Amino acid sequence: MLTHYFTVKQSGEHEINIQKSRFIAHIKRAETEIEAQEFIQAIKKQHWNATHNCSAYLIGEHDQIQKANDDGEPSGTAGVPMLEVLKKRNLKDTVVVVTRYFGGIKLGAGGLIRAYGKATSEGLDSIGIIERKLSQVVHVKIDYTWLGKIEKELRTSEYKIKAIHYLDIVEVEIFVNESHIQAFMDWMVDLTNGQCSMEKGETVYLEEDYVR
Repeated sequence: MLTHYFTVKQSGEHEINIQKSRFIAHIKRAETEIEAQEFIQAIKKQHWNATHNCSAYLIGEHDQIQKANDDGEPSGTAGVPMLEVLKKRNLKDTVVVVTRYFGGIKLGAGGLIRAYGKATSEGLDSIGIIERKLSQVVHVKIDYTWLGKIEKELRTSEYKIKAIHYLDIVEVEIFVNESHIQAFMDWMVDLTNGQCSMEKGETVYLEEDYVR
């Protein structure tokens, strides 16, 4: 598993207008090629009367699956520029469909490349990018007398609280970057003067907004 990677925050769309043509970027996270293809077909069905529904997607930890489709635009002027934007942003598991409604003014090959690239780029900016970091959930059990101090320290640290369970003793679930586990445990022992118990839980991806 990758220690971290970038992908889109959510599904969404964003429209721009260039020389009277409408370019609508539809973007979604897709972890399989089947998901990507189903999304593309859904957009084509929704915009069946559009001039073009061009698409591109990158899937897999090492970008094993890469596809670009010009959907009737001159070869290399739509799908490939869209795919290049995904690559330059270092995105993974992402599918984009740019719907074009022709406005009557031809853009030429260069104009089309810029338009589809711009539609994709602005669509990504509008929807948002997240960084997924591989993290271990560490379960920390403490006496109630330590809770205030631990919460305060955690909220100003790099670690994120997942949940707090108020039982006979308090159990705090904390997201910890896999490479920082030992440092975190040492820190927690120091904070509580050794009056805590800890155990590792599941390994998950923690999602955080990414700002360029």
